[in-house]
Amino acid sequence: MSEIVWQAEPSDLAASNIQDFTNSLGAADYDDLLAKAAADPDWFWDRTIRYMNFVFERPYDRVRDVSAGAPWTKWCLGGTTNATLSLLDKHRDTPTYEKEAIRFEAEDGSVRVWSYRELDQQTCRLAAALKELGLGPDDKVGIYMPMVPEVVAAFFATARIGAVAVPLFSGFGHEAIATRLNDAGASAVITIDGTQRRGRPIPMKPVMDQALQNVPSVRHQIVLRSHDDALAWNAGRDHDWTQIIADKPDFMPAAIVDAEHPLLLVYTSGTTGKPKGTIQTHVGFTVKIGFDLLVCMDLKPDDRMMWISDFGWVVGPMITTVCCLAGATMVLVEGTPDYPDPDRMWRLCEQHKVSFLGVAPTTIRGLMRGGSDDIKKWDLRGLRVVASTGEPWTDEAWNWCFEHVCQRRAPLFNWTGGTEIGGGILVSTFMHPLKPCCFGGSVPGMEADILDDAGRPVAAGEVGELILRAPSIGLTRGLWQDPSRYLETYWSQYPDIWRHGDWASRDEDGLWYVHGRSDDTLKIGGKRTGPAEIEGLVMATGLITETAAIGLPDPRAGQSVMCVCIPGPGVLSDEGTANQVRDAVAAGLGHAFRPKDVLFVSDLPKTRNMKIMRRVVKAAVLGQAPGDLTALVNPEAVDEVARAAGQG
Repeated sequence: MSEIVWQAEPSDLAASNIQDFTNSLGAADYDDLLAKAAADPDWFWDRTIRYMNFVFERPYDRVRDVSAGAPWTKWCLGGTTNATLSLLDKHRDTPTYEKEAIRFEAEDGSVRVWSYRELDQQTCRLAAALKELGLGPDDKVGIYMPMVPEVVAAFFATARIGAVAVPLFSGFGHEAIATRLNDAGASAVITIDGTQRRGRPIPMKPVMDQALQNVPSVRHQIVLRSHDDALAWNAGRDHDWTQIIADKPDFMPAAIVDAEHPLLLVYTSGTTGKPKGTIQTHVGFTVKIGFDLLVCMDLKPDDRMMWISDFGWVVGPMITTVCCLAGATMVLVEGTPDYPDPDRMWRLCEQHKVSFLGVAPTTIRGLMRGGSDDIKKWDLRGLRVVASTGEPWTDEAWNWCFEHVCQRRAPLFNWTGGTEIGGGILVSTFMHPLKPCCFGGSVPGMEADILDDAGRPVAAGEVGELILRAPSIGLTRGLWQDPSRYLETYWSQYPDIWRHGDWASRDEDGLWYVHGRSDDTLKIGGKRTGPAEIEGLVMATGLITETAAIGLPDPRAGQSVMCVCIPGPGVLSDEGTANQVRDAVAAGLGHAFRPKDVLFVSDLPKTRNMKIMRRVVKAAVLGQAPGDLTALVNPEAVDEVARAAGQG
């Protein structure tokens, strides 16, 4: 069993938001907080909403309505609001209004700063322009922009008029964009002429123009010009951002909508077929994200948060929402963490005084390749919290991050949930000790548990399905125009219980672990394991920088293991390396799990949030149709895997 490597100092725990929240609810400790939340969910969420200082125009009459069943729970009945009241309006006439809301660094190193006043004014001007175009609460607005300051104004302006924002990954091609805009029934889009990525100009308006040829519902396209390049222009549809806001007022009242009115329609990739549209509401998304990051992970008004991401993944809207809810500063970044210099991430932390850093395990594994010398150039003592989400850690990557980034001083908080959750299921806090790769516990109000196939809770050390016994305020309100798929995907295995699709376990100290997707499970000779366990053993050899473990049909054992690997610098892609990989897995899990095949590639298919797509890897190896690929950032990797497997 792993040893505890970090615990909060008593003074830090006493000053933490989770301790203050626990005290405010009269709970003795975290376990008592969980128990009180489970015993009286209406009381718990009412107190949480008030603690978050979420602003209503008209207060709600009831916290929840579960009469239609747990999957269709309604929240804050009778209440009216607009999320921007809590993100912008409440800061007027306070010192926060003049502080920095956004610090932005472009790939070329240039920096722009917006105060809360400037963000509010830019939001209101654009909102007034959108309203003048005839847009309002019945409209869906696609947002196809990189993480520039204007993307925050675009999101908030869409919310301010009561329209629904549809985030689109800035690396999408025209077909992926058209699929989502058509499914949403979008009537407008907001985009930019282009951006930079790894020193290359990336056109964006031309891609959107091509997509809109197949999206007849879109009537308006607002375009931010960031360069002087000539652009094709559709005079009847296209509007220059700067021109349409030029004569608009610095203040426009927010459209007041029902608390359950959709705020975001966020698409998450499906295993096959079309992407799933998840629905986040004004009250649900704001309160849930706020609770997870402000209360559980301790984001404070004095923090500067940097989480290099994209607006098309839920972390993009999350960053903008939670920082403004807290009155903190968001540090937005164009491009990638390791370009134009491999130490860019760490330079950004020092120069922008980042105190709350968000990372993905895949990002850390990539930065590990250059060793720790890059980090030593920069002063990271300003980091107060490092948070992680996206996928399970390997021990090697977690320990490297804790040692070199956190410097064994700042906590490395793990957080898992997803787009459908509107936040997290499991989280680490200042109340919990840390072991490598662990989560402290269930997020209060979620009632997380781990069940076996028969629906029984598993014992400590056993792996089972991660589930929720209670719907939370941030849960998606179904899937867009597909209620049957929603019920089948999440609610069909156990009665009135949300099955998240992850393997999880708890250790004897009550700390939680996630072991990868349960639909990726490998069953070898009657024994079952998650691919993450195999991948962790492969990574621990130090020979491999990234890997995907998949199960292939085997006439004798049912399945055999294949590891598709990216070798580390200077490591040969030969049978000697393959045998070392095989031996490491066999030593850790037994001979039955010894990989029958090891393939070497230079890249693996990844989603926009840098998750390795194992189902796509498996389909490429077997020469099968891979299903939906629109979320991939590197579709060329699929062909490379296929060629390595002799399928291309």
